[in-house]
Amino acid sequence: MTRRVGLVLGALAFLLLAFLDTPLRHDPEFGARPALAAAVAALMAIWWLTEALPIYVTACVPLLAYPLIRVLGPTVSENVRGTVGAYIDPYIFLFAGGMGIAAAMQRWDLHRRIALGIMATIGTRPERLLAGCLVATAAISMWISNTATAAMMLPIGLALLAQIEARHGGRRLQHFGMALMLAIAYGANVGGIGTKIGTAPNAQFAGFAERIGIEVSFLQFLAVGFPFVLMFLPVVFAALWRIARRDSIEGVPTSVIHEELARLGLRKREESIVFAVFVATALLWIFSKPLREGLAPLVESTFAWKLTSAHFEGGVAVLAALVLLAWRSRRKAVLAPRSLRTVPWETLLLLGGGFAMAAGIQGSGLSAWIAGQLAVVRSFAPFGQVLLASLATVGLSAVASNTATIAVMLVVLKDAVAPHLRTTTLFAATLAASCGFALPVGTPPNAIVFGSGYISIPRMARTGVVLDLCAALLAAGWCWVIVRAVL
Repeated sequence: MTRRVGLVLGALAFLLLAFLDTPLRHDPEFGARPALAAAVAALMAIWWLTEALPIYVTACVPLLAYPLIRVLGPTVSENVRGTVGAYIDPYIFLFAGGMGIAAAMQRWDLHRRIALGIMATIGTRPERLLAGCLVATAAISMWISNTATAAMMLPIGLALLAQIEARHGGRRLQHFGMALMLAIAYGANVGGIGTKIGTAPNAQFAGFAERIGIEVSFLQFLAVGFPFVLMFLPVVFAALWRIARRDSIEGVPTSVIHEELARLGLRKREESIVFAVFVATALLWIFSKPLREGLAPLVESTFAWKLTSAHFEGGVAVLAALVLLAWRSRRKAVLAPRSLRTVPWETLLLLGGGFAMAAGIQGSGLSAWIAGQLAVVRSFAPFGQVLLASLATVGLSAVASNTATIAVMLVVLKDAVAPHLRTTTLFAATLAASCGFALPVGTPPNAIVFGSGYISIPRMARTGVVLDLCAALLAAGWCWVIVRAVL
């Protein structure tokens, strides 16, 4: 029902905004284009938030709508070039290359070995097991999609729970089980915040920021996102341990984790190759700024083309994926093409759709009109503007996907806050977008672990709302302190 209503509401909003006689249709410089951009944006926002259609299908709306109704300019060719350009943004290649590396990790079970190794190192007493699961999931999620990380960690968590319950006479450990399952979901959500490729909203933000003249390198994003992860994980652990300790249990023998590691066998040569390529890629990303600055004069003189951070990092990511595709070990490709079937390619369409919607709002003159309407927000205290953006984003992400949430919030917030607060506000909103902890529909990891049968919605909501508020406050406060120092 929600989807059917959303489908109708989106279409109705499009028709009303596009054809009603409003001030948006009589802009002295852009004519009716602000109204047309608003119509497309409203349709996409409603369809995304209600999931009236698959979100990647909605993301393709600008490909048809912009050339048809001339949002970006008076000619069809101008609209086609501007729209297609959004779907081949360098950050889309960065995310695609990162997903290729993740697919190679998954093919050879390198991600499982890393996760189990972290858990074995931290320990197997109940509180250490919970912390280990949380930290291991977050560590993997920094480099692999949140959804894939949660799907990988779920069977590991269930296997550990089965062993613990067997040691307690088969008694179902509802409280500890719920905490362990939520540790997987929340760890996947929080860990993805740490790097530019950790989750789609991060890449959306970086691409959007570059389009408005703010360049964010991989290392700069890491300097903001990774400390946030380190600061917030203890908060998550404290909230989950309050649930888990209601079951009085003993620790699980270390042998259980070592048995899981033993099933993986000795480390394979292919794992070492993938790990080496991954480390080399990460180092190139981290030191991208000096490397790019060294290459930029050569590229500009040879190709008359400005080499940006996005171009360099995207090129490194794609090159790493191609190396893994070409590298053969024992007559097998390290990254087989069939392994790429597990990659969520539709996420790339979603990124392109978000960039295209933002380009339409900017290029049509609608952004200037929005800025005038939201001028009241600029009268708030500076930190109040950042905090309001963070709270609004967390609230929206509770009922909509984080990718859809940030796609909408970036274009709204860009002109809603004072110019000198723009970067800080957009960064805070980006961190907050991945902090949907209250409901199963908030993020895919939440939905994945909800199927375990250990989680009750009321308890998840009570814990999640507290964490949502803490995340919003921490995102606003941390970005207020660090963003201006880093960027």
